[in-house]
Amino acid sequence: MAGGTDCDKRSFDDQEMKVVETAVLRYRVMAYITGVVLVFLCFVGIPLQIAGHPAIANNVGVVHGILYIIYLVFAWILSRKLQLANKPTVIMLLAGTVPIMTFIVERWITRRFISPALAGQAKAAEPVSRSAR
Repeated sequence: MAGGTDCDKRSFDDQEMKVVETAVLRYRVMAYITGVVLVFLCFVGIPLQIAGHPAIANNVGVVHGILYIIYLVFAWILSRKLQLANKPTVIMLLAGTVPIMTFIVERWITRRFISPALAGQAKAAEPVSRSAR
């Protein structure tokens, strides 16, 4: 993969593979949680704040801020485990600031970087069979 990752070029041992799988799970869970809270904040909290009920937007805004920091940590850890280039890393980190973008970027990261890295490891673990002549 040009400029994206070196995952296809290296093989993870069993311990590293567990660490990568854990990083993927943490990232995906936080991407969805952060995305849902941000959508709620933008499409429910902000309109209620404009209507004169600022408490919901304030509370949900604080929750989103805390969750976004956790998301940043998990996204950074995953980007280092997958050895992503700067551009996909920055896109992944900024996705939690735009409503619905976390869902789109999470799917893109999964298809483009996570699945090939995990599939490459599965192929490396399979024994090579000789073709019958």
